[in-house]
Amino acid sequence: MEALSALLAPASVAVIGASGDAARIGGRPIAAMLARGFQGRILPVNPNRPTVQGLPAFASIADLPEVPDVAIIAVPANVAEVTMTELAERGVKAAIMFSAGFAEMGDAGAAAEARMLETARRSGMRLLGPNCLGLFNARTNFFGTFTSSLERGYPTPGPIGIASQSGAYGMHLFGMAREHGIGISCCVTTGNEADLNVGDMIGWMAQDPGTEVIAAYSEGIRDSRSFLAALELARRNRKPVVMMKVGRSAVGSAAARSHTASIAGDDAVTDAVLAEFGVVRARTTEELLDIARLATKRIYPVGNTLGVLTISGGAGVLTSDAAEAVGLPMPAMPEAAQAELRAVLPFCAPQNPVDCTAQALNDLSLVGRFATALVEQGGYSSILAFFTHTGGAASVAPRLRQELGAVRAAHPDRLFVLSILANPDQIRTFEEEGFAVFEDPSRGVAALHAMGRFGEAFAAPAPAAPPEVPAVALPERTPSEAEAKRLLAQAGIEAAPECACATAEEAVAAAQGFGFPVVMKILSPDILHKSEIGGVLLNVADAQGVREGFALLKQRAAEAAPQARIEGVLVAKQLSGGVECILGVHRDPVFGPVAMFGLGGIFVEVLKDVAFRRCPFGEDVAETMIRSIRGAPLLLGARGRPPADIKALARMLSRLSVFAHQAGPSLAGIDLNPVFAMPEGQGAFAADAVIDIAEDDA
Repeated sequence: MEALSALLAPASVAVIGASGDAARIGGRPIAAMLARGFQGRILPVNPNRPTVQGLPAFASIADLPEVPDVAIIAVPANVAEVTMTELAERGVKAAIMFSAGFAEMGDAGAAAEARMLETARRSGMRLLGPNCLGLFNARTNFFGTFTSSLERGYPTPGPIGIASQSGAYGMHLFGMAREHGIGISCCVTTGNEADLNVGDMIGWMAQDPGTEVIAAYSEGIRDSRSFLAALELARRNRKPVVMMKVGRSAVGSAAARSHTASIAGDDAVTDAVLAEFGVVRARTTEELLDIARLATKRIYPVGNTLGVLTISGGAGVLTSDAAEAVGLPMPAMPEAAQAELRAVLPFCAPQNPVDCTAQALNDLSLVGRFATALVEQGGYSSILAFFTHTGGAASVAPRLRQELGAVRAAHPDRLFVLSILANPDQIRTFEEEGFAVFEDPSRGVAALHAMGRFGEAFAAPAPAAPPEVPAVALPERTPSEAEAKRLLAQAGIEAAPECACATAEEAVAAAQGFGFPVVMKILSPDILHKSEIGGVLLNVADAQGVREGFALLKQRAAEAAPQARIEGVLVAKQLSGGVECILGVHRDPVFGPVAMFGLGGIFVEVLKDVAFRRCPFGEDVAETMIRSIRGAPLLLGARGRPPADIKALARMLSRLSVFAHQAGPSLAGIDLNPVFAMPEGQGAFAADAVIDIAEDDA
């Protein structure tokens, strides 16, 4: 933390490759710091000049009169490695490397980057970059960046910190924020992330007293541990994180051996991980800045609801559609409140949206009365008022601010958003009085919804501990279904009663013991998806059917997979009366094992109605996953069905998550499909199981 603090707020900075030309990479940081009055010491290093931009210059790092807190490296790649060594020898604790031409250029560059990192680690130096645009701290006027964005203006100090893997896009975010008058505390770009990464910078901002809201941009997470630790720290410190995570590619075909993996695209897992920590994922740059700007109000409602005050019925409909699309509740006003508002203005529409009509513009006291009713009688935590261009009219704006301002002042725990068209000075006046202004009401709705998501995350109790599950040693190769179920049973994951049979007569005896009908399946560790070769027979009703089925399954396996090892036939009790579900685990390359839950059949194959969560987790999290899917009513007793045994499902899912977590990297994935969720109190049972062992570790 000390090195990171020095990196962002140094008392002295050396610029290696310093230039007297303020337009060059080695000159821009010096010019910016001089222009903004940076109070620290600037130490240019240039062997060819006695001074740089009016400052004494030094011929080499060895000639520096002191050890700087930070060094900015603005030299060609072919001398950057030597520069790192010299900085390490002087004991510099942090470096910002602008230089490009490393891992982004291929194997030779990656090797050079690795050597520089090793040099840094031996000396305790932290490295930002290489191939980065650097950073700035608006509070201290430290500009360790060569961005040309500063030519259009410097940042206004404010509470929003920006952490971006992309240098150009990070500075684009800053530039957009500046154009919209949004205050920035700092902006850090991490480039190749040889050492410091976006997670490290989020973690620093989560502890920085001057940063209240964190806006992040990432193309890929290099170190999940630092990233997740930073998100947890931000949540614990009640600092909202809004993030653009780009790159929505699906998991590659190599992972498609697992049914779960074929559904769990990289992006679906990312969504689940960000949601776990209360991070709001922005779809656009505009949305990211909207959410960050509103978050600076520091009002994060729990149980967020939206009340809308409008002078336009059409805008009310549009706003209602936007709220439904994001899942922001808009409950109706109480009947008594509606009656009171009709008594005041008979032709209003007071349900919610509350349409006070343009008549309110003739008597602006009606605006205050209607807004008060929304807050006090409607109880809404978020208020959006639509007044379009009339809200910015000189004849209306001052009184409108007065009426709405009085309501806002009386209820400082509520969020107030205005959708108006006004000149910049008028908008600034509204915002100085505590309102957030959005031209488009749909943008306001999205930002308000995000505040509720932050509130729920900050208020959420600590989840229950994962259950204790005995560690199970996995085999070196993918096991058969029977062996997979035996391993899972050791972790308390129940399967339907079944028996592995080597002969037809053994199969008949097993079937008679279970009672007909039964299910018969070919048993082979080399045939994971048995149904694809006709390797599953349902509703086998008698002993003769078992004998014939045994021979048929052996024949189909021999024809479809002649090289497969055949261990026999699995005979299982055929369950009925339950709801078919799928439980699975996919080993994500970034976040490790991730569990999935969904309903079987079309719900998972076509609709992909599933929930994901990093492993391991407790039964409370598992139950939340189960109840979160769109098809959950089918488990909860919809249309007269008996409720399924949710508790048993949650117990199975949580134990599966611990099993996967303890299995380690040799586990590629698990599929339990189908799992029968029996009626309440009757349990949940896996009818099929695949444990996929990673080939590289086999």
